Amino acid sequence: MMVRILSVLPMLVGLLCALILVLSLVGYQTQATGNQVPIVPCSADDSGCNVGMTVEDMDVPRAFGLLEITLDVEWKEPDRGWLGVVDSSAAEECPPDSSTGLTMCTEEDIEEFLVAGGPDNDGSMSFRVKPGSYRFVTAGYEGAGLDSQLVEMTSSVHLDNFVEIILAGTSGLLLIGAGEMAFPISNLMKRIRG
Repeated sequence: MMVRILSVLPMLVGLLCALILVLSLVGYQTQATGNQVPIVPCSADDSGCNVGMTVEDMDVPRAFGLLEITLDVEWKEPDRGWLGVVDSSAAEECPPDSSTGLTMCTEEDIEEFLVAGGPDNDGSMSFRVKPGSYRFVTAGYEGAGLDSQLVEMTSSVHLDNFVEIILAGTSGLLLIGAGEMAFPISNLMKRIRG
């Protein structure tokens, strides 16, 4: 009788793991939010368009490796300007001005640091956030004369696939173990035979 009472603990933990797994599979998605993002204007006379960069790093801690976070971004005038995400090391070669964020680098100089987005896309990017340090960049195209544009962002979060597999296995083992503790198979087999 005591073993059956003790079997409640692994059963509850197994059910908790299963609940977390189901919530992760459903995931969490934010509503779309829109903001006006400044774009560095670029006239047709310029030899390459300068890139604007955020002045501070976006640091993603190692613990976020357990999550799968995706940031989806769309901008309304893809034929006049672009957005992107770069590794923060780009700020060493292309340091942004502390007040305006303007760099002396063009899109060609920044391309090697791009993680998502950039000048060669269709007005949208999907950025899978992984542990590291990042900055956002933006620029206009030659002759566009654009100084800002509307950007819409949504994000989705759930546990990483590897973590989900571990949770599924742990949940299954705990529930099987709790069932075995409460109703041992050997006792059931004896009853069936006897």
